[in-house]
Amino acid sequence: MEERIIHIEERNKRVEEDKAWETSFVRRLCIAILTYFVVIVYNYTTSKINNIYLSSLVPVIGFILSTMSLTEIRKIWSKKYHK
Repeated sequence: MEERIIHIEERNKRVEEDKAWETSFVRRLCIAILTYFVVIVYNYTTSKINNIYLSSLVPVIGFILSTMSLTEIRKIWSKKYHK
């Protein structure tokens, strides 16, 4: 029974940390910065192309890159704010 309680408490701690991360300013700022750089690269490389299908990929690529890199940023954030 005691082991089960410990397991539930650990899970609750992870859920609280996930919720805090999802609403954190750090996460939002990282997504904004990464998306901004993707748009800069896109505009630089395709400044003469007016293709709606290609331009529609910009936010998708920004999102994918942000989710890939936010894992490491989150680890740093978790160590600092959720000990």
